[in-house]
Amino acid sequence: MEAGHTSEIRGPGIFLAQFMGDTSPFDSLDAIARWAATLGYKGIQIPSGDPRCLDLALAAESQTYCDELKGRCGEAGVEISELSTHLQGQLIAVHPSCDELFDGFAPAEVRGNPEARRAWAVEQLQLAAKASQRLGLTAHATFSGALLWPFVYPWPQRPAGLVEAGFAELARRWRPILDAFEEAGVDLCFEIHPGEDLHDGATFERFLEAVDHHPRARILYDPSHLLLQQLDYLDFIDRYHERIRMFHVKDAEFLPNGRSGVYGGYQDWRERPGRFRSLGDGQVDFKGIFSKLTQYGYDGWAVLEWECCLKDSRQGAEEGAPFIADHFISPAQSAFDDFAGVAPSPQRNRRILGLDGNH
Repeated sequence: MEAGHTSEIRGPGIFLAQFMGDTSPFDSLDAIARWAATLGYKGIQIPSGDPRCLDLALAAESQTYCDELKGRCGEAGVEISELSTHLQGQLIAVHPSCDELFDGFAPAEVRGNPEARRAWAVEQLQLAAKASQRLGLTAHATFSGALLWPFVYPWPQRPAGLVEAGFAELARRWRPILDAFEEAGVDLCFEIHPGEDLHDGATFERFLEAVDHHPRARILYDPSHLLLQQLDYLDFIDRYHERIRMFHVKDAEFLPNGRSGVYGGYQDWRERPGRFRSLGDGQVDFKGIFSKLTQYGYDGWAVLEWECCLKDSRQGAEEGAPFIADHFISPAQSAFDDFAGVAPSPQRNRRILGLDGNH
């Protein structure tokens, strides 16, 4: 890191999707925002498809509504970090074998009609781009969807060209959406996630090439999904830090045995060797992650995404804010050995190198 670098990670933030419910304080944006603030969170990441949080179509259309929304959050003690279209993004690309499973992500009037469902999802993403712009946000979270996930394991043997055709179609569907986010000045961050065609570095590279390295095609970095695939999640930052624009702080553990491993044996989350855990209860090296992100100048939000099969969500939320805050690093403003430095001098440098004309 260069001396004088001042970019800092923002937060703590919290993703509201796993906490919204039918009882107070989880049944309205104002109440859950106040709840998050009392726990020490500075930002809230909002699932755009939840009407208890916001009216996405109105947010895309009305600056007044967006200003009022920001004002209400500010009065509660938090700001909006990003919007999310995870569920809508999933519907941009659905293999027919998963049609019925994913129909529940869409409104009733387009269920059972894959083309109408996809058209609805495209409109949702376009609205999210405009809403993010009106809210003054610079990044947005989504899923890529998947046409190829049923073929993730190469058996039966994949026909030549199948993977290339899948990514070409995925790029064709996402390119106009990426252009809409470019027009809005917002980065579209794909969460690298199993079940999506963008589930690791190799697949993200395929997609990036297929969309001609679109400047708005970015990454939502969540180390839990990488650990459960047994990827080197620190090396992932080294490789892709220029594309990382969002960060979900989520823990996980992988405890393989002689009975099951990465694939999980169709077991539920409690019995799987790989499972999500509350922050600090898993195996993710967050000190290493925060160090890497600070090294590369990441200045976005650090947002808790709580998922755990053992611990209650309220306890996880209460522990999450101080855990994240304890990992923040204030970037160095000068080099640690400046005390031993000397004034710069081109002439002196030439003499030290033996370039003063005497040799």
